[in-house]
This record gives sequence, C-alpha cells and structure tokens, in this order.
Amino acid sequence: MGAKVAVIYYSATGNVHALAQAIAEGAVDAGAEVRLRRVAELAPENAIDANPAWRAHVEATPHVETATHEDLTWADAYAFGSPTRYGNIAAQLKQFIDTTGGLWATGQLADKAATAFTSAANPQGGNESTLLALYNTFYHWGAFIVPPGYTDPSIHAARGNPYGIAHPGAEGAPTAATLTAARYQGRRLATVTARLLESAFVK
Repeated sequence: MGAKVAVIYYSATGNVHALAQAIAEGAVDAGAEVRLRRVAELAPENAIDANPAWRAHVEATPHVETATHEDLTWADAYAFGSPTRYGNIAAQLKQFIDTTGGLWATGQLADKAATAFTSAANPQGGNESTLLALYNTFYHWGAFIVPPGYTDPSIHAARGNPYGIAHPGAEGAPTAATLTAARYQGRRLATVTARLLESAFVK
C-alpha cells in the first residue's frame, strides 16, 4: 500500500522550498502520493520588498497550493519544513500549526509518521533546535517521528545531520549532495509509512 504524504513548508527566499521539492520527489520515488503545500505568508509587503530574493521567491511560487487542514487529515505522513528563526520555526509555519488544535483534540493527527527539515544562515545557526521544535509538535500529536539518522551515505555527504536535512543558506542554494539527502529523507518517510500502514498501528 502506497503512503499519502503531505510536504508542508514555509520558505522566504527559496532554500526550504528546494528542500521540500526534493523530499516530495523522494517520497514519490518510493511509491507515495504526495501533496506539496506552502503555508500562507504573513509578512507585510514592505518587508518582502526589502529583500529582493524574498520577493523573487514569492512571485515564483504562486502555483504551490496553500496548506489546509484537509491536507493533514488526508495524509498518512507529514514532512514539515521551516527556515530557522532564532533557533525556532518561522512564525508563518507556527501559525498554521497553532490552528490544528481541533484536529489534535479529536485524534486526527495521531499515529502518522512525521519528519522535518530546515535551513539556517550557517551550519550552527539553530538548525537542530528548529528540527527538535518541530518534533515537539509531533510528540503532542502522537506521531511516529522518522528522522533520517545515519541510515544512508547521503546523510554524511550532506553534513551528517541525523535529525533532518539542514541547509546553510548563506552558502547559496542547496547543493546536489543536500538535495540527494533530502530525496532520501522523503523516500525513508514514505517507506516507513507504508510499513506502518500494513501494521497494527493503523486505526
């Protein structure tokens, strides 16, 4: 049985978007049905205009549908991505997560697989704490966390973060090695989810 995977992210200048696309590709390669979704932009137009890369990314991605609660109830698994903001997730993604209380209270987010990915300006810019913050949400949902760990050589080639793919944005766009590791993370999520669907854990 193929998994249904929702890849939900926020990206300002495009790095997290690139990771999200790679994770989605990896999940598709593993036989999953995938929805790639971005959360709504909350920043004022003058803030976006102050950063040409931010404005360019906003104008380049109107085709990516905005995430809804229905995407969460549809999915068997989640991959959430966010740039790092002071070692935490971006307000845009946090706002979306904060609207899911009704789904959580009725158990609609439980027993699903979940993983996370991020991008900070530099390798020590709060990547791991951002991923752990996302995993804290998944604990509350009752999800099965599926990190990449050190389960494939591509993880070592992409700086070796076992929590999830993390890209240092100050170095430019994600490298081929990073995108390869992100595809692996997506394949791993889809593969583990398919196994869960065949197990007694499924309601």
